[in-house]
Amino acid sequence: MTNTSDEPAITRLYARLVVSDGPRAIAFYRAALGAEEIERYTDPDGRIVHAMLRLGGTVIAVKDADDGDPAPPTLGGSPVIMALDVSDADAVAEAMLRRGATVVYPVADQHYGQRGGRLADPFGHLWMISQTIEELTPREIQQRTTDLFTR
Repeated sequence: MTNTSDEPAITRLYARLVVSDGPRAIAFYRAALGAEEIERYTDPDGRIVHAMLRLGGTVIAVKDADDGDPAPPTLGGSPVIMALDVSDADAVAEAMLRRGATVVYPVADQHYGQRGGRLADPFGHLWMISQTIEELTPREIQQRTTDLFTR
């Protein structure tokens, strides 16, 4: 989309995950998802105030929780779900589980042409892991969704 007005343009969007233990979270994302740490900034006590990680073709940020930014467990969970498209949902879910994630919804074939499930990482963030197993049009997906809810 081209910005044709005098309004500022959006130049980047990324998720910023607040965690209870930044170094451990980065180690988890590296081991389970193959994340590459791009940068890390810490306060004088060594707590992470900002770290950027590359996951495939996108980036996320990680920071340690503090008084202004609480981690999901202190809030009773997270309403945000990170959607991660992968080439092998079963393998990625297994890698996450081996490193401490838990199953919210098991990986299975879904009506909308994806094989996927939902996991919670050890820091309370939710991840929807999915891979395309069937190419469907939006109309086909809507019909299957309607059928699912009207059974």
